Amino acid sequence: MKLKGSQILLKMLKEEGVDTIFGYPGGAVIDIYDALMEDKDLNHILVRHEQGAIHAADGYARSSGKVGVCLVTSGPGATNTVTGIASAYMDSIPVVVFTGQVPTQLIGNDAFQEVDIVGITRSCTKHNYLVNNVDDLARIIKEAFHIARSGRPGPVLVDLPKDVVNALTQFRMPGEVRLKSYNPTYKPNIKQLRKVVDLIKKAEKPVIFSGGGVSLSNAHKELTELAQKLRTPVTSTLMGLGGFPGTEPLWLGMLGMHGTFRANMAVSECDLLVSVGVRFDDRVTGKIDEFAPHAKIIQIDIDPTSIQKNIPVHVPVVGDCKISLGLLNELLDKEDLEDMGEKRKPWLQQIEQWRKTTPLAYTQSDVIKPQYVIETLYDLTEGEAVIVTEVGQNQMWSAQYYHVKEPGHFITSGGLGAMGFGLPAAIGAQVGAPGKLVVDIAGDGSIQMNIQELATAVQYKLPVKAIILNNGFLGMVRQWQELFYDRRYSWTKFSHAPDFVKLAQAYGATGLRATKPEEVSEVLSNGIKTEGPVVMDFIVEPEESVYPMVPAGAPIKKMLLV
Repeated sequence: MKLKGSQILLKMLKEEGVDTIFGYPGGAVIDIYDALMEDKDLNHILVRHEQGAIHAADGYARSSGKVGVCLVTSGPGATNTVTGIASAYMDSIPVVVFTGQVPTQLIGNDAFQEVDIVGITRSCTKHNYLVNNVDDLARIIKEAFHIARSGRPGPVLVDLPKDVVNALTQFRMPGEVRLKSYNPTYKPNIKQLRKVVDLIKKAEKPVIFSGGGVSLSNAHKELTELAQKLRTPVTSTLMGLGGFPGTEPLWLGMLGMHGTFRANMAVSECDLLVSVGVRFDDRVTGKIDEFAPHAKIIQIDIDPTSIQKNIPVHVPVVGDCKISLGLLNELLDKEDLEDMGEKRKPWLQQIEQWRKTTPLAYTQSDVIKPQYVIETLYDLTEGEAVIVTEVGQNQMWSAQYYHVKEPGHFITSGGLGAMGFGLPAAIGAQVGAPGKLVVDIAGDGSIQMNIQELATAVQYKLPVKAIILNNGFLGMVRQWQELFYDRRYSWTKFSHAPDFVKLAQAYGATGLRATKPEEVSEVLSNGIKTEGPVVMDFIVEPEESVYPMVPAGAPIKKMLLV
């Protein structure tokens, strides 16, 4: 069977289980788009900016558990995806990005809309390809999906020259992927797990530290079983939220710069830290020399390059989180753990004292507090919504006050912290989870970076709800200027902003606004019930700050609390 490169691409996408593509056409990919017109099995979402396409593919991957797919043209189309690719790379999200390229004979000639996107993205992709021969196309696509979803997931880019897309060849379905230099370790060394068991049995004040790897490997049930079996409190990174139920009594809250007092104190005082699917980034550790200073540290991760990269560990375990925790639970089932409840009592009592004396708190006055908006949203949705965030204060308040119950329900740009992520990612998440309530919690600064994607949500009748915590500032930078720069608000105050209600209406969405605390519940309730996309504009306290806060370079137990 002879097929064009464009036809091979679509055939292989369906072979890999793809049902949705987020894209934006252009000259270099026009033949792929022409072939798409004939294909009734692939759903294409036309975004309004290529950055929107990659963020949407990212959100889709996180909510659906599948590989997200993005298709853009050459030159600026390709470069517009770089921020989203870098965000997916930092957060280990499986996406495959197809970029158009000028014909192979023009590569290197500075042709119209030519860029070396393979070179540009080499440092922020798990792997990338420039397809020089149509005979290699099917194999490369199969490899791209295998690399993106296996091991530690991540983005893979495939650059498609126009002549390769148009070339005709005899199609042969590629065989099983075998890459000599790429063989992720899924099953851990059992000897290392036995060392973990020995440390657990000796520990008086243990803490389990969960990261994004738990959600990516679908290991949340195994993690919860471990915590309950050992009566051990659990904290997590921002990316790990949802890996352990936020409503469980053993939950400490998030760790790190804006973590809870009890989480930061527990890790600072623990004698054993069981770390699963984390990479110990600087926002979590604070001053490295004083991070968990009394603890033996265990690190379980599928990526061997992440182990001991930032923090020395006593027992490294290379393996898939789900498989590793499952085997660890089996080993612990053979041990006598009957006294674990009594043994943990003093430690859990200390944690409860920290919780009672220094809880997350704010005072609601006659001006809407942003925390109140999120708490009210949590109550109205009973914690069942898929929360997507922008980046900044809105992100941290969401992490603190919306108690996430399961994986895939808290979607955020964690490692890169890309403003403009939230709205397009929420669109992707809604496509990936069509029956769920998807809410983008945004700031008035971040939402404007990709607000054009409201048109995408309206066109495809995607009922995404956007909540804007409108404080008239770039809030997180303003907070730093307040604390460390004597309130010198250098270019962080918006002297002019759009009317978000009218803007929503101009796009064909519903716009709502609350200016008083007593209006918050009604606006949220009406916004959730309204069909189609909704923008809810909450005029909040301009100088509200996120607390606790660990100043840069300080140990995590040295928190600013007010």
